[in-house]
Amino acid sequence: MNTRLAVLALATAALAACEPNPSVTGPAAALQAARAADVSAAVSDPGAVYTLTNQVGGNAVAVFARGADGRLTAAGTVSTGGTGTGASLGSQSAVTLSDDGRWLFAVNAGSNDVSVFSVSPAGGLALASRTASGGTLPISLTVHGNVLYVLNAGGTGNISGLAVGTSGALTAIAGTTLPLSGSNVGPAQVSFSPDGRRLVVTEKNTNQLDVYAVDANGVASGPTTTASAGGTPFGFSFGHRNELFVSEATGSASSYELDATGGVSLVSGAVLTHQGAPCWAVVTNDGRIGFTGNGAGSVSAFAIAPDGAIGLVDANGGTALIGAGINDIALSHNSRYLYVLQTGGAQAIHAFRVQADGHLTALGPIAGLPNGTRGLAAF
Repeated sequence: MNTRLAVLALATAALAACEPNPSVTGPAAALQAARAADVSAAVSDPGAVYTLTNQVGGNAVAVFARGADGRLTAAGTVSTGGTGTGASLGSQSAVTLSDDGRWLFAVNAGSNDVSVFSVSPAGGLALASRTASGGTLPISLTVHGNVLYVLNAGGTGNISGLAVGTSGALTAIAGTTLPLSGSNVGPAQVSFSPDGRRLVVTEKNTNQLDVYAVDANGVASGPTTTASAGGTPFGFSFGHRNELFVSEATGSASSYELDATGGVSLVSGAVLTHQGAPCWAVVTNDGRIGFTGNGAGSVSAFAIAPDGAIGLVDANGGTALIGAGINDIALSHNSRYLYVLQTGGAQAIHAFRVQADGHLTALGPIAGLPNGTRGLAAF
């Protein structure tokens, strides 16, 4: 009983840190050789970064123009038409972009709906629609083609599917509102696999990964569950060939392979970050670098080998130090820039240039966000 209580206490502490108000020689060497050209020296195109103000009195998307050098400039806010919670969502992907960058999707956790925006070539937004999420307390979104799935954390929790029309209107897909593995599971993120044939959900309270099969019409079935290698699985990202990189809030990250049948096989289990509360995770487009955003105020870089094995780029896990609590991370569409949402102390977004070996060069923060800001997406 004492051991169980200790584990529960550790998980609780890790989750609180996520919401602040082995040797790596082999993988790192392979990464350096494979990415000999330093991405920081490449010419980049401009883009945009988005976050949710998540205010009870009215939610909005805060827009930041991204220069070709990765630095951000505030470009105003656009109302979602819904409301936020003003506090923790405990999730990743509360705001997300379509693969082509033409549509932005945002949760309204306070009004239980989802807003869709068309994205102009310059990154500006125009509200296209607002639709019920299929549950309560929507916290995470994922899109593949013209199918959007919402992860709802309220009540017993569920996932729910919506078809995305050519004008940005959303229509509920019959038969796609499905339960999680149980009630009170503490869901954190939902994401399509790269081929769109599977959905994965992380459950913080049960330490499980849920996998749903998705048919050609976008209708999901399942889930099947797999025990997490580390405690409190939270944010995650896919690499190449359905490789899955998962952050674990108790202090580690793990990698898995998702096979053609939806089976999940462990590759590297619970690799310590040596940093507090790794809760958010992204992977570069080439699949060779993963980053965890650590709630205690840092970023850890991982080298990802061709077989999916992971190892820290820096032995102490402190690839970048923010110095205050963070709440999400996102890569630009070309993976040349990493953005980190700081919610402890100042409310700000920090910009970094991604180097060939996974190290980060700070480009500076931009502040001015309200307390309660959550979610991060970049293009």
